[in-house]
Amino acid sequence: MKGSTALALRLALREMRGGLRGFRVFLICLVLGVAAISAVGMLRQAISAGLDREGAVMLGGDARLKYTYRYATEAERAFMERVAQPGGVSEILDFRSMAVRGEGETAEHALTQVKGVDGAWPLLGAAEFEPAMPVAEVFAPRDGLPGAAMDRVLADRLGLIVGETFRLGVQSFHLSAILVSEPDNVTGGFGFGPRTLVKSADLAEAGLLGPGTLFETEYRLRLPAEADLNAVKAEAEAAFPESGLRWQDRRRAAPGIERFVERMASFLVLVGLAGLAVGGVGISSAVRAWAESKTATIATLKTLGAGQGLIFRMGLLQIGLLTLLGIALGLVLGTVLPLLAAPLLSRLLPVPAVFEISGPALAEAAFYGALTALIFTLWPLARMARIRAASLYRDGLGRGAGPGMAAALMVALLSLVLLGGAVLFSGMPAITLAAGGGIALSLGVLLLVAAALRRLAGWLARRPLLRGRVALRMALSSMGGPGGELRAVVLALGLGLTVLSAVGQIDANLRRAIGDELPERAPSYFFVDIQNDQIGAFLAHLEADAAVRDVETAPMLRGVLSKINGRPAKEVAGEHWVARGDRGLTYADALPEGTRITAGRWWEAGHSGPPEVSFAQKEADEIGLKLGDKVTVTVLGRGIEAEITSFREVDFRTGGIGFVMMLSPDALAGAPHTHIATVYSTPEEEGRVLREIAQKWPNITAIPIRDAVATASEALSALATATSAAALATLLTGFVVLVGASAAGERARVYEAAVLKVLGASRASVLAGFALRSALAGAAAAAVAVLAGSVASWAVMRFVMELPWRFAALPAALIISGGVLVVLIAGAVFLWRPLAARPASVLRARD
Repeated sequence: MKGSTALALRLALREMRGGLRGFRVFLICLVLGVAAISAVGMLRQAISAGLDREGAVMLGGDARLKYTYRYATEAERAFMERVAQPGGVSEILDFRSMAVRGEGETAEHALTQVKGVDGAWPLLGAAEFEPAMPVAEVFAPRDGLPGAAMDRVLADRLGLIVGETFRLGVQSFHLSAILVSEPDNVTGGFGFGPRTLVKSADLAEAGLLGPGTLFETEYRLRLPAEADLNAVKAEAEAAFPESGLRWQDRRRAAPGIERFVERMASFLVLVGLAGLAVGGVGISSAVRAWAESKTATIATLKTLGAGQGLIFRMGLLQIGLLTLLGIALGLVLGTVLPLLAAPLLSRLLPVPAVFEISGPALAEAAFYGALTALIFTLWPLARMARIRAASLYRDGLGRGAGPGMAAALMVALLSLVLLGGAVLFSGMPAITLAAGGGIALSLGVLLLVAAALRRLAGWLARRPLLRGRVALRMALSSMGGPGGELRAVVLALGLGLTVLSAVGQIDANLRRAIGDELPERAPSYFFVDIQNDQIGAFLAHLEADAAVRDVETAPMLRGVLSKINGRPAKEVAGEHWVARGDRGLTYADALPEGTRITAGRWWEAGHSGPPEVSFAQKEADEIGLKLGDKVTVTVLGRGIEAEITSFREVDFRTGGIGFVMMLSPDALAGAPHTHIATVYSTPEEEGRVLREIAQKWPNITAIPIRDAVATASEALSALATATSAAALATLLTGFVVLVGASAAGERARVYEAAVLKVLGASRASVLAGFALRSALAGAAAAAVAVLAGSVASWAVMRFVMELPWRFAALPAALIISGGVLVVLIAGAVFLWRPLAARPASVLRARD
């Protein structure tokens, strides 16, 4: 065995002296896949390192305690002062309001997220302003008015320049500077509008923070170097168990961003694996083409007594050496590109990133590349080794024995190892298994489709209807032949075009849902922070306005779902969005109009027993709640335990009022709260309605629904662009595979062209036949991709988005035309030799 392996190695090295001709596609496919996966791993590692290094700066301190609706009590503040360094406590106030420039009919209004800070802010890092100035100078009073800074987007929206004045509530401010960046803004979460930065003390007379007004306070702590974060957290939670405080520290300064980065990176790795799978088709084709080019060598070795094992080992060692070269080149490319792009990426990323060479990321990419190459190499190598010498001399490599049971089992085992590694590295077993199964299933289906299309093409070529249509008949006959390129075309284009087709259909349907359906039934404005003594006059004003078609109102509080059946909510609900952060709450005595109870019963009017709650059916199903369960909601530091007595159907897509939890009135008796309202008005009168409300009640905040729709559309465009870019990367690999398939089939096309010329065909007719064959193959592959992508998009829209689906013709037409164009371009690269070949020399050499 040792001797035969050494002999195989010598023969493999001798064969490689001729260079890499025939393996260019092999190397390109492998290099692209490995480079993509290693670059994604490097980016993920860079962001993780940046979050670890800058966690305290991003958080604004070593720890943060957050409250809703209230400031910290004296006892809580004393605790913070005790555990923090001297002067190491900073209080931040955060809420939304309307920024107003001007007066009367000409006034401009814009939604803003207000951040009120104290004199200690920022504890860490530095804010950047334009023009540059210290924080204290930004807030310094001028002409009797306090100073403020504002995001440039907001200033431009209001038409403000530095030095001019604006209002928050009834308090006027002068704009001292444009806010360029805040060191602690990355963890702030979703904001309803651009930032306005003011000093908290200057809001005392603004009239914005009445009882029940929604605002949050954050207390950033700078702890001593020796402080134990776990111990401080445990002490805070033990000292104030029902306070509703939410703890966060520098170890996970931006958990939402971390989750997003990990999931996006895992998604991109899976896309990279899909690209490697497409590249695997090219690898397999390249190995098969190499074996065909070595027919004489293999036949001679077989004649001299070489066995299957020696032939197989010789090919495997040669492929193995080339695989090492391809992986090395891919790792170098995947390392160098992120490092070169580091300055640009650091500016574009919303989080700090530390770019450096990552061993685990490179090892992961090498693992994927080596297994993919081996999986797609074993099959053609095993077939090559099992063919008899006589059939090799008769150009019979494409026919005859299969690879054998041992090779088939090895391919299956290595595929399982690859899938297991992907599960381990991604950290998302369910998604990875689904994606891996989907890729394997897609390749299997595409193989079956290619076989079916080949049979269909052969059948059509024999139909009497095609008599006289020489070019079409020749194209179909070639597609239906055993040596045709249809399988390579369908496999190479199938996955990439399927993803693009699905993205296009989903994008079109979501845009239709957002742009066409939602505005017709959505409100014009969503008003919040309406005080109890204002709600009557507010409703009367709107009812008297002829432009207002409808108004819906509800009392509004915010609370944290803290326990489910006595257990911490996060233990039961996991990372479900209802258990993260605070949620909107309301109460009602009678069942609101239009509300449909799906299970249970509504409480009786005037209910005065133990608190009861009606829960949204969909969210309850996702968490696993049932009738009779008890949930505890913490409001203003008070835990309210309520029994679930009913489930309701809640549709959050309408833009109207919807609450996950609706409680009986007695549960929230005496709790300070405000009201919210949705107002439906004619589009041409929306501006006037807003101005009149803002003039009468400056504390009431309006959220324009059309702005939210525009923001959703922008986010949708960004997501569709990112996904399409990933699919295009897979298509790039597919194009390389197609070029390789065209190169491998060049010899057969030269012979075919020579025969056709002998029979009287002109160059133009030969070219037309080849072009028609490519166009039909590309159209067939694209049509399959459109069908598969449509099915996938229907499933996403129906079961994930829960929205109606309609077939979008434009994306489908673009996919089909693009598929045809890609195949034509790939085939055109290798058409010159067949068209220029002289029949006599070709046929004489073949004889």
